[in-house]
Amino acid sequence: MDNSSKYIVLDRDGVINVDLFDYVRDPKEFEFEHKSVQAIKKLSDKNVKIVVLTNQACVSQKTATEEMINNVHDHMKNELKKIGAEIELILFCPHANEDNCECRKPKTGLLEKAEAKLGISLKDCFFIGDKESDLLAAKKHGCRPVLVLTGYGMHTIRTAESLMGVKIYENLFEAIENNF
Repeated sequence: MDNSSKYIVLDRDGVINVDLFDYVRDPKEFEFEHKSVQAIKKLSDKNVKIVVLTNQACVSQKTATEEMINNVHDHMKNELKKIGAEIELILFCPHANEDNCECRKPKTGLLEKAEAKLGISLKDCFFIGDKESDLLAAKKHGCRPVLVLTGYGMHTIRTAESLMGVKIYENLFEAIENNF
């Protein structure tokens, strides 16, 4: 296992990009969260490898195709590449809750798949999200959970079962500024 590089796990909607409280199905709908581009650039500059793990039930619900989601991801990566920022890996769960898969957060299947693909361990790395499902997946897998108050973050802070051990920041930029 190669752990010479640092890794960080990020949720997508509500962390990297503005959450539409629906699904981002088209690159034209994609809008970066305030200062998230700068946060990702800072990570890239410090040689921190970024893994994005996102639930996209819209595929299972037939309101988007895997190709549509991949187009959004390609757009995001291309925009970041323009400023010299890079995302190492993006994985998404295409299932809905009722599909009872192993990859939908709060389950840890996406984390395990990312580790297998990259040949590394993500245990003890930061996992930044805006939903309780992100925090639970992080805790179950041995990652360090961080909550941002963008996206569903304000809702999560009011409704989460436990925020014990969770660092909380205004947004991705603030989380990165305080930890890297």
